[in-house]
Amino acid sequence: MYHMSKLTVLEIESISKSGRYADVDGLYLHVDKVGNKSWLFRYQLQGKRTYIGLGRYDKKTNSLSTARKAVLEKKRLVVQGVNPSEEKKRIADIRSNEARLAEQTTLKSEMTFERCAREWHEGKKGEWRNEKHSNQNINTLVHYSFPYFGHTPVAEVSLSDIRKCLDPIWPIKTETASRVRARIENILSYAMISGYRDRSNGNPASWKGQLDQIYPKPEKLKKVRRQKEGGSVHHMALPHNELPEFYSKLVKRAGVSVEALRFCILTVNRTHSIRHARWEQLDLDRKVWTVPAADMKSGVEFNVALSDAAIELLSRLVPLDEYIFPGGKSGKPLSNAGMSSVLKRMGVNNATVHGFRSTFRDYIGEETQLDTIAAEHCLAHKVGDVTERAYARSDMLEKRLSMMNVWANHVTSRVTNVPSST
Repeated sequence: MYHMSKLTVLEIESISKSGRYADVDGLYLHVDKVGNKSWLFRYQLQGKRTYIGLGRYDKKTNSLSTARKAVLEKKRLVVQGVNPSEEKKRIADIRSNEARLAEQTTLKSEMTFERCAREWHEGKKGEWRNEKHSNQNINTLVHYSFPYFGHTPVAEVSLSDIRKCLDPIWPIKTETASRVRARIENILSYAMISGYRDRSNGNPASWKGQLDQIYPKPEKLKKVRRQKEGGSVHHMALPHNELPEFYSKLVKRAGVSVEALRFCILTVNRTHSIRHARWEQLDLDRKVWTVPAADMKSGVEFNVALSDAAIELLSRLVPLDEYIFPGGKSGKPLSNAGMSSVLKRMGVNNATVHGFRSTFRDYIGEETQLDTIAAEHCLAHKVGDVTERAYARSDMLEKRLSMMNVWANHVTSRVTNVPSST
């Protein structure tokens, strides 16, 4: 219902009946069924009549006089052939963009590299196998990058900042420096995706085409350094023809670290997996030790084939803890240096614990006609490319069981008797 008369302030305040009440120049007061009042402007453009809202009536902030002034502005647009509704939307979009840009500007100024790094780290925690790896990830940044540009807005981190961080450590702590660089690159990429940093600024921590033009490649730098120091590029490994004699001496020794080292040699597994091996992971009937993903370098669960010699070793041990090779404190695994300390006490300077994996691989390749692919599976190495691995889903357990017995026969070939373990 339309009520055609010029409105007054007193009339507007007294109106309670629903309807539309005309003022002048196309201005209407709209009253809904529950008594709410708002302003409407009716206009005609290109032969079409349209209403546009001018906001809720308020005698202080959106009064009659305010609404009349707004109508005059709208009429001016109509005369110019501009649709007031579209103009209203255009202005709203402009203001929204301005607000968004202002928010981004504020966010960029407040989002420091350290704050961004911790936000990134929190979001990526699920990727790391355990809390130790997660802590190592952020602690390297705390130690090496935060002192240089932790309080710098992440939007402003530059190549110069990154060089201040990496220059001192690249020649002497190459592996650490390489990891720090990669983490900084990931954080800056996260910052760009999150709107904390303009993409046009690029990523000054990128390796290819940027930092690789400044720093030597980590692999080559480490190789040259080891050669200068007289060391090997790879883990030093005992020659396979010397292993039986060494092992015969090893079995005459006692202690958890000795048993762990023997088991490590027989299973050719990595130090971390050996140290964290638990009794519950063994299935001696199947001759399998299942290493959980968290204890594998690959992050994938792995079934270790146990030779008869490995099973005999395990059968001689008395379970005293959840760990097969417990440390000095209850509920703790053998220390990281436990097995290597055995080598030192035995005067072995030309081999490392990890190197026995290479000894195994050399022996299988040089002294047997056994399947080398199965040998790689014994070492939990990925074989072939992604496509090849998709078709080769078998873990070759039967072949590996046979191979590990061949290996164990070689390892124990000089052993005359094995002392019982307690």
